[in-house]
Amino acid sequence: MDIRQLQFLIALDETRHFGQAAARCHVTQPSLSMRLRQLEEQLGLTLVLRDQRFHDFTPEGKRILAWARSIMRAHDGLLAEAAACRGQLIGTLRLGMVPLAGFNPARLLALWRQAHPELRLQLTTLSSEQILEQLASNQLDLGLCYLNNIDPTSFATQTLATPIMGLLYAPAHISPARDPLTWQEVVALPLGLLSRGMHFRQAVDQVIRSRGLTANLVVESDAVQQLLHSVRYGLCCSVIPQDSELLASNPDLAWRAISDSSHLAPIGLVIRHQQPTSVVAQTCFEAARPLALAVSGES
Repeated sequence: MDIRQLQFLIALDETRHFGQAAARCHVTQPSLSMRLRQLEEQLGLTLVLRDQRFHDFTPEGKRILAWARSIMRAHDGLLAEAAACRGQLIGTLRLGMVPLAGFNPARLLALWRQAHPELRLQLTTLSSEQILEQLASNQLDLGLCYLNNIDPTSFATQTLATPIMGLLYAPAHISPARDPLTWQEVVALPLGLLSRGMHFRQAVDQVIRSRGLTANLVVESDAVQQLLHSVRYGLCCSVIPQDSELLASNPDLAWRAISDSSHLAPIGLVIRHQQPTSVVAQTCFEAARPLALAVSGES
């Protein structure tokens, strides 16, 4: 058994396709298949259900896959620790982020890359619940998500923003009369919202239901860019957190506050308590502390 076999196994899980897994690992498909069969022979187990194509992992394969991930993280951590001993920070930081956070993650990414030019960033958009699940299973190093219902025995957090809700619209197509708007006026407009599994969408739905109102929902998407395009072309408005940087990069759009709009849960950085600690994750988490302190000083 060697590291490459474990890399092949993880790539197959992430792509669910032999050809794509082989391409990701820069080997031919027959080579990848042969090495995985050799791993199965060494372990005395069938790991992959296959005929001419991938179907799934066997129950035993899923258990082995969890160990493979742990071993690869330990391998990557060892290399990163050795680099840290030489005064470098290398490796890949896996960051899970919620969409429409009211905090521009580019601030963090620029901070980390300026301090550590060798650092690579792997970014994934997920719900807060998915981020916590993947942090717990060591599929992510850090999460940028809502900080409600965080177990302090399992995770450490830093608050980076406390967003509030408002209406995003295109003045060329829609001109709300009142400032701030009421929720009655908001739900009368055609709305585009994030998918129901996202925390922010759930918060919007809760506010609307608590007032006995029903949204005029015309667009629903898990992609922020699709919502922005829909607003830009006048298909709808959207309820989003206040985000001056988003508006600065979209000058054809405007944001207006909604009266009696309760604060959302704080947005912040989350890291899993673990031993040994990932030097990449811990260094980046600590590097964000000045941003967190600035938020606490403003509140």
